[in-house]
Amino acid sequence: MLLEDQRFLSEDIERLESAIADRIGEEPKHIRDRLNRDHQVSGFLTRIQDQSKRLLDIYHDAEGLRTKEVEAISTGDPFEEFYKHLGEIKDFHRRYPNEPVENLERAYKRKAPGEGESATAEVDNMFTGEEAFGKFLDLTTLHEDYLNLAGVKRLSYLQYLDSFDVFTPPQCPIKRPDKTTDHYFAYVGRLVAYLEDFLRRTAPLQDLDKLFSTFDAAFDTAWQSDAVPGWTKDTPGSGIAAPTTEGTGEGIWCPDCLKEFKNDNVYKAHLSGKKHLKAAEARKTNSDTNGSSSAPNPSPVHHLKERAIAEREFRIAKLASTLSSERVATRINVERKQGMTERERQMELDALFAETTSDLPAARDSDSDSDSSEKIYNPLKLPLAWDGKPIPYWLYKLHGLGVEFPCEICGNFVYMGRRAFDKHFNEARHIYGLKCLGVTNTGLFREITGIEDALKLWEKIVRDKRVEGGKGEGVVQMEDAEGNVMPEKVYYDLQKQGLL
Repeated sequence: MLLEDQRFLSEDIERLESAIADRIGEEPKHIRDRLNRDHQVSGFLTRIQDQSKRLLDIYHDAEGLRTKEVEAISTGDPFEEFYKHLGEIKDFHRRYPNEPVENLERAYKRKAPGEGESATAEVDNMFTGEEAFGKFLDLTTLHEDYLNLAGVKRLSYLQYLDSFDVFTPPQCPIKRPDKTTDHYFAYVGRLVAYLEDFLRRTAPLQDLDKLFSTFDAAFDTAWQSDAVPGWTKDTPGSGIAAPTTEGTGEGIWCPDCLKEFKNDNVYKAHLSGKKHLKAAEARKTNSDTNGSSSAPNPSPVHHLKERAIAEREFRIAKLASTLSSERVATRINVERKQGMTERERQMELDALFAETTSDLPAARDSDSDSDSSEKIYNPLKLPLAWDGKPIPYWLYKLHGLGVEFPCEICGNFVYMGRRAFDKHFNEARHIYGLKCLGVTNTGLFREITGIEDALKLWEKIVRDKRVEGGKGEGVVQMEDAEGNVMPEKVYYDLQKQGLL
């Protein structure tokens, strides 16, 4: 019966809306519970869209079945039609006596703490241990893939985290002809797939398809205007012969080594070196496989492959900017773990999984009981880690977090630990304080925290610059018979002594 399907779909949509409202009204404290809620709401929204589509098809009634059913009920004997459908229902259950009945109220109802959640295991299996339920990125496998590429420099994991979205020299030493290889194409494809999948897992309620479409539109505009970084027509190694004045425009450019030489003799000497011969042979091989290096119109297949690789690099840069907060948190987490032993890392991982898999309290007698159970014992007032627990005391002493470093330039702000103190000289607060004092060259004022000291140092720098400028203008150069150049005073002293 189409009318019964219509009623069932309308009830299902209302139940789904009520279930979403119940879950949105709560704000879980733990990131695991929040992700569990968001993925449940995302699943409900997807089901609402599917059920609404089916309901619209019934209302449109393209084949006229719903109209015939309404006419059969309204024009004929209503009891006859009723008993006819009742017989069909009894016949169905007679043939399938164990057919389960779907209870919509129970299916979407918020479960009690003791009953557990069916989607919990799904959320637990979505993330690796390094990702910590979407707090950090896990690029260890992609880092190994990057190190296996041809022509790359060996980077540590921390250096890779800073530069995995940069594809132009000097951060990326891979030349443009080498980017068209299958290994590099597969690497950027896996990197894009991971970043998109991570974004879908951590933000299931965002309209990511719309976000990705904006990335595609921005790339199309940049590609048509020849503004994609690393893929412009004048990029070295793009297939067009490079001029001899490439680089700074002052020396001699070697298109094989992609290097500029100031001296002609050095340039001629390097032509017989092993490195230059190997680079020239590799360039010749690439030109033979991909066509002539000076060909103005490369093959359409090669052009399409370059466009696909450039599109992936462009998308990686956009995704990395979207995940900038997770990227910074990942770097901090990696640095923190490097100062821990293997036993401490394992204990931290066990504590994380024990916390996430522990059941909620079975009974809540009073608010005081719950407050006392959540209270953290921290008599030494140690800083809290990312999990809300105090850091180990040895780590507190190692980083010197008990030592205070005040800075008068920053408004008498106190920095705890030498690391935070050294880092703040490059932060906006300290630079702004120096600019308020009239200091423009902030790089020379490291370790200067007092306003009076900064003003004295700046006055001395300005005074020295003026003196040097005055001396440079008044110096008179003299040349003897042998061509030796010297100041005027030295020249006359030597002349009086008869040494010239």
